[in-house]
Amino acid sequence: MLFGRHVNRYYLKYSWLFIIGILALIAVDYIQLKIPEYLGEVVYILDNNLDTSRIFTLGIYVLLVAAGMFVGRFIWRIALFNASFRIEADMRHKMFLKAEALPRQYYHDNKVGSVMSWFTNDLETISDYFGWGTVMIIDSSFMAILTILKMFFLDWIMTLICFIPVILIVIWGAITEKYMAAKWDERQRAYDTLYDFAQENFTGIRVIKAFVKETQELHAFAKMARKDKDTNVNFARVSVALDVIIEIIIAIIIALIMGIGGWFIYSYATGQTVVILGHEVKLLTGDLVAFTGYFDLLIWPMMAMGSIVSMRSRAKTSLARVSHFLDEKEEIHDIEGAIDLKNVEGNITFNDFSFTYPGSNNPSLKHISLEIKAGETIGIVGKIGSGKTTLVNSLLRLYNVDEDAILIDNQDIMKASMHSVRKNIAYVPQDNFLFSDKVENNIAFSDDGLSKEMIEEAAKFSDVHNDILAFKDGYETVSGERGVTLSGGQKQRISIARAYVKKAPIMILDDSVSAVDVNTEEEILRNIAAQRKGMTTLVVASRVSTVSHLDKIIVLNDGELEAFGSHAELMKVSKTYQTMVYLQKLEQEVEGGDK
Repeated sequence: MLFGRHVNRYYLKYSWLFIIGILALIAVDYIQLKIPEYLGEVVYILDNNLDTSRIFTLGIYVLLVAAGMFVGRFIWRIALFNASFRIEADMRHKMFLKAEALPRQYYHDNKVGSVMSWFTNDLETISDYFGWGTVMIIDSSFMAILTILKMFFLDWIMTLICFIPVILIVIWGAITEKYMAAKWDERQRAYDTLYDFAQENFTGIRVIKAFVKETQELHAFAKMARKDKDTNVNFARVSVALDVIIEIIIAIIIALIMGIGGWFIYSYATGQTVVILGHEVKLLTGDLVAFTGYFDLLIWPMMAMGSIVSMRSRAKTSLARVSHFLDEKEEIHDIEGAIDLKNVEGNITFNDFSFTYPGSNNPSLKHISLEIKAGETIGIVGKIGSGKTTLVNSLLRLYNVDEDAILIDNQDIMKASMHSVRKNIAYVPQDNFLFSDKVENNIAFSDDGLSKEMIEEAAKFSDVHNDILAFKDGYETVSGERGVTLSGGQKQRISIARAYVKKAPIMILDDSVSAVDVNTEEEILRNIAAQRKGMTTLVVASRVSTVSHLDKIIVLNDGELEAFGSHAELMKVSKTYQTMVYLQKLEQEVEGGDK
């Protein structure tokens, strides 16, 4: 069986299915042992007195046994495979919840392809072992025990002679299990690499085509595919070698049965006494037929031993990979007794806030202290890498921060529940991620119950309504994976509409109007001023024109707060802001000259 902290509880949870399946399996094993017994009796009748009525009766018995086997096999298949699929579903659900809880840093360190292979390939391997593995273990164990007992009572000397080679199978399986586990782990790692490469290429297919790198990527994929093939072939060789050894041992045992059994029958028929270990062997033709039939039933358990070794080594390796994922530390979580933020007005306070990303020694933000009053619209500007995105992301509890460093309505976000913090913030990220779904569903992502009117209102707020109506299917247009069918500006505006419908007291736009023209940008800013009056809005921007008319502007420089005030105030005290204004004016003049 397969044991581990993350799977042990399923034996109890689905014990009723395992019990039903195992009982049905044992019942099938028991009744099918009657067939060799009936065949042996038929041979005995044919050798002595031909009793056709008894042969007919035995034929009926064989049919009844076959019917019982059919019903029993149907029951254990339904029960055991149902349990294995339920376990796979439960583990996948548990892994999905874990994936949602893990910090962003985890996905920086681990590629998506590897994570997906754990969700698919490894879970399927574990599920196979709970299904077929359980069948093989129980079936081979009970079938072997019951068959050996039948053979033992028929003639224990013949049984001992045949049983000695079986020990070699057990020894061979024990020797190869660890080696096969290592080979399977190597195979899975090669598969991860191939999965990662394919996923990355599919995501970046437009870049590959734009740079005419299809042939180069094809050769790179072929190289990885060959490595994956080689690791699979190496594993298959070990697995086949195990099966071949077992088949050779089985062939040897069959030869022993026929050779030694035939000699015993000949000796008994000619009146020669054969005594081994004080036991006089008296073997008839019918007994040899029954004995051969019993051994034929024993072949499956012996073959299953090899399959169990191979399957268990794979399942143990896959379970170790899945367990490693499930055991990852959830750094971002609610503290005990976390409170829910209620009736949030939107007041935000940074108290000497500093932040360093996990695994880095260089702080991204240093000693930020400022207060944003509820209802204010605040701009955030600075050079690339100055910490603008880090500042707004810290509000979302995407990373842990120091206690009392960030307050919302004078409540420490580290002491508040993550759900309530994020529920009260509408966020438009830099990458403007859209799901492969209808445009209206992307806008209504925060609330499935939104009316058509509310969706259209949000689209008008972000000035994308007319663009959507121009699509052939309007709001039912499917955006494609990551919004591939839309322009950059359309994706940004749909993302803004998606955030707007939350009607959250705090809204964050992280460089979310960079891909739209100036007129569209001004329209969106006018809508923010008119329709989000009394609610807090933070606008991260790369253009000064985006934030110059806002209530206040945060200027960051190398992770430090250089200045915080209105446009007029910053033009007097902030060199960084003055430089940005000057460069933008120069850019406009150059563009005007070109025209």
